[in-house]
Amino acid sequence: QVQLVESGGGLVQPGGSLRLSCAASTSTFSIYKMGWYRQAPGKERELVAFITSGGSRNHADSVKGRFTISRDKNTVYLQMNSLKPEDTAIYYCNADWGVEGMNYWGEGTQVTVSS
Repeated sequence: QVQLVESGGGLVQPGGSLRLSCAASTSTFSIYKMGWYRQAPGKERELVAFITSGGSRNHADSVKGRFTISRDKNTVYLQMNSLKPEDTAIYYCNADWGVEGMNYWGEGTQVTVSS
């Protein structure tokens, strides 16, 4: 069935960069929207960025100018530059096909920004 495989997380110093990748295991249907969410300890999960099949992009105010979302078919990327300690969280990939039952989450990848 559908799997979202995330990679690229890790430990980085403030000001550093990471590139997250998420690959969907199926190409049966065109994915309408792919996005990245994050959840820090004790906080609600929040949207970081998303990109639609039509190329529409949205980035949360907290990451604008630092993070860039992009996609290539079934793979979505999140380039993270100028990382801050407050970016520390588990980052989750999401894919939504815009039809009933076709919404999936990755297992998450840890991003830790610390000196």
